[in-house]
Amino acid sequence: MSRRSFIALAGALALAGVVGVSPACAQQPLKIALIYSKTGPLEAYARQTEAGFMLGLEYATKGTMMLAGRKIEVILKDDQFKPDLAKAALEQAYGDDKVDIAVGTTGSAGALAMLPIAEEYKKVLIVEPAVADQITGEKWNRYIFRTARNSTQDALAAAATLKDENISIATLAQDYAFGKDGVAAVKAALAAVGSKAKIVHEEYAPQATTDFTAPAQRIFDALKDRPGRKIIVVVWAGAHPLPKLMDLKPERYKIEIAPGGNILPVMAGWKQFPGLEGAIYYYWGFPKNPVNDWLVAEYKKKNNGAPPDFFVAGGMSAAMALVEAVNRAKGTDTEKLIAAMEGMSFDTPKGKMTFRKEDHQALQPMYHWRMKANPAGDTDLLDLVREIPADEMVLPIKNKR
Repeated sequence: MSRRSFIALAGALALAGVVGVSPACAQQPLKIALIYSKTGPLEAYARQTEAGFMLGLEYATKGTMMLAGRKIEVILKDDQFKPDLAKAALEQAYGDDKVDIAVGTTGSAGALAMLPIAEEYKKVLIVEPAVADQITGEKWNRYIFRTARNSTQDALAAAATLKDENISIATLAQDYAFGKDGVAAVKAALAAVGSKAKIVHEEYAPQATTDFTAPAQRIFDALKDRPGRKIIVVVWAGAHPLPKLMDLKPERYKIEIAPGGNILPVMAGWKQFPGLEGAIYYYWGFPKNPVNDWLVAEYKKKNNGAPPDFFVAGGMSAAMALVEAVNRAKGTDTEKLIAAMEGMSFDTPKGKMTFRKEDHQALQPMYHWRMKANPAGDTDLLDLVREIPADEMVLPIKNKR
C-alpha cells in the first residue's frame, strides 16, 4: 500500500469513528443557569430553590438528567441579593456560558434588573421565586415566564379569606418593590373579590427593621377606634415581624394580625398563636397528588426527615416547567420554546399550573390555613381550611403587550 493510500485510509477510518459517535455523546450539554441569592438576607429561600430545582430535574427526567438527548448541566450563580450582580450574572450566563435557558432570581429587585437582559439576548428566563407584580406586569417582555406566584395572587388568596367580613385593615410592608407591590395588590384584591374590608392605613418600614414599636403604634392609632374587626395585613419577606408585633399586645385594642404564609422556621415561631389564619403558596401537607407525594418522601429521605418547605416546591415547579417546555419544543430554540410555553399546563407539587398566554404568569391554586392548637413539632404546624382554586382568583393582566 502506498503512503498516500495509507493516509487516505486512516482518514476515512477516523471519519467513520466520528460518525459512529452516539448522538448523546456528540451533543453539547444542555446548559441551565440558576441565579439566586445564596448570600444575603434571603439565603434560606435560595437554598430551598436550589434543592427543589435539582429534585425537579431528577423527577422530570426520571433520574437520567438528560433532556432532548443532551446531558443537563446546571450552572449556579450567586447574585448576593444585589440587582446589579443579578443583571451581570444573567449577562454572563447568556453571553459567556452560552446557557440555553436561565432561571432566577430570589429577590424582586434582582429579577426586575434581569428582565431586559433576557430580551437583549432573546433567551427564555423562568422567574422563580421573585414575586413583584411588575415582573409579569409593566416591566415584562415576551421572553419572561414565571412559575412563582405574584403579589396579586398572594393578595387574592388573602382576600378570599376575608371577603365576607366588614373589616378595617392596616398594612405593614417592607419599603421596596416587593412590599409596595404587595400592598397595591391587597387593595386590588379586596375590590376584586367584593370584600367590604377597607384599608385605612399603610405603613412601610426598611427591610432591616428589628424594632417595630413606632410603626406598630401608628397602626394601632389608626385602627383602635374603628368599629367591627380590625386587622393588620403583613407583607414581609425574611425574618417576620409577627412575634414582635404580638409582644406589643394588639389584642388590647381587639386588633388581629393576618401574617400571610412563610417558610417553616418562621411559622414555627407562631405556634403560640393557635387559630391564627392566613393564605399560603405551599405547605407540604396540603397538596394531594403523585408529584407532591414523591417530593415529600424524597426530600425527607435526603434531609433527616424534614419535609420540603415553601421554596423547595417553587424550585421543583420551575424545573418541571422547563423540562416540559423543552420536550414540547423538541429542543431549546427560543421561538419554539415560547410557542410551546404559552398556554402550557404542567405538573408541579401543587398540582397543575398553566402559563397564561397574555403575560406568561403561572396560574395556580393557593391555600387557606389555620395554625394548629397544639403542634407537635416545628414542621407539622398547619391545618388546611380549604384549597383556593386558581379560577377563583381572577388575576388582572397588567403588561403592555
